[in-house]
Amino acid sequence: MKLTVLSDNNTLVGKYLEGEPGACYYIEDGDSRILLDTGFSDLFLRNAARLGVDVSKVTAIAISHGHDDHVMGLPFLAQRMNLSKVKVFAHPYAFCPKRVDGQSNGTIMSQEAVEGLCSLTLTKEPCKISENIWFLGEIPRVFDFENKKPTGEFCCGGVWQEDFLLDDTALAYQTERGFYIITGCSHSGICNITEHAKAVCGQQKVLGIIGGLHMFHHGERLNRTVEYLKAQGEMEFWPCHCVSFEAKAAMNASIPVREVGAGLQIEW
Repeated sequence: MKLTVLSDNNTLVGKYLEGEPGACYYIEDGDSRILLDTGFSDLFLRNAARLGVDVSKVTAIAISHGHDDHVMGLPFLAQRMNLSKVKVFAHPYAFCPKRVDGQSNGTIMSQEAVEGLCSLTLTKEPCKISENIWFLGEIPRVFDFENKKPTGEFCCGGVWQEDFLLDDTALAYQTERGFYIITGCSHSGICNITEHAKAVCGQQKVLGIIGGLHMFHHGERLNRTVEYLKAQGEMEFWPCHCVSFEAKAAMNASIPVREVGAGLQIEW
């Protein structure tokens, strides 16, 4: 399996790519070509071209959640290529309108529009999207220290309600030795995600984690998250996107943090 970071808040030195406050990963697993999210703009397409990544080979798109910094690139991809044979996987709430303080922070594409472009699967249940990769579905919230506060509102059935981001999910890449987790923002909590991935994969060993953790400041959640991750044993760790320097520095004291930016390529 090979993963290429097409969009991130940062870029790697010497890659001469662009960054944005968004996330997009290109994943190659056997014959499958998967995008996890599409970033905030068409930047992932521009970076892909510079890296020689052919996005026309994409067979599936997984949406980690419905915030604009993860789904706004989808219309640009639809303009670039025919998506009729592409499978898109998302939680049933991912394409619901979202807002924070009255400002839209969701997708500009409705569920109906997406259904008209591709093969859309909306599911709360885990499902395999390639030979070795799981779409984890809705993440059970089991840890009391992970964020349980709403982030803005979402509209479902014409009714606006508090948004606890139940649509937040992640991917798990399963191997014989254990599994890797690839996240968007981890609004559901990276510890919750990890426990769910263990159940879905039927394995206990976490080999690595890459993606956003939505962590910014010192506090109980950060401290207990570090304790939990350290207890998982040695792993490869790439916190990025929505993780502050302060949080990365605190994590690095216990778990070696690897650098992430647009252009990073990892092979597992």
